Amino acid sequence: METLLGKKIGMTQLFEESGQVSPVTVVEAGPCVVTQVKQPATDGYSAVQIGFGAIRPKLVNKPERGHFTKADVPLSRWLREVRLEDASSYSRGQHITVEIFAPGDIIKVTGTSKGKGFQGVVKRFRFHGGDMTHGSMVHRKPQSSGATDAARTFKGTRKPGHMGNEKVTVRGLEVVRVDAARNLLFIKGAVPGPSGGLVTISKI
Repeated sequence: METLLGKKIGMTQLFEESGQVSPVTVVEAGPCVVTQVKQPATDGYSAVQIGFGAIRPKLVNKPERGHFTKADVPLSRWLREVRLEDASSYSRGQHITVEIFAPGDIIKVTGTSKGKGFQGVVKRFRFHGGDMTHGSMVHRKPQSSGATDAARTFKGTRKPGHMGNEKVTVRGLEVVRVDAARNLLFIKGAVPGPSGGLVTISKI
């Protein structure tokens, strides 16, 4: 399995041997613990459930605590399931660390984008807007939006509304450095989500 859960720390820069500066995102990736292994015979498909992040026992409800107790693993803040063609090589309690990645690996990172709240079309869809001079009273309004006699809003039309707070996947990112001692990944480029947010890192 070449997938790991992590927490976005923030951005910095690294100097390469050639002297070039690379903007990187620092992610605390793992260690993740296998909490459940699903097999086609019992569950209908193959998958591995992994947990990441420490959490206080009082914040875990009774059913979740029983799930961790059955697997004989420590409590985890986040649980995610990874589909596999064959999960027979994994066992409950097994730890997966950042060492599954190496510098130069091409990965994809999935996270939840920052929420922007209710926004207009200029910010949400980068509309040009109206004239800023000559007595114009329409600057950042949506203006014409097509048919209006249906008494409803058609799906897919670009109008003001909630922006951000969506699942976003960025592909083609490169691992620049791996710090196994501190469980850190240095990823070239930007990673979706705020600092402290959960991200899923997978090899492509």
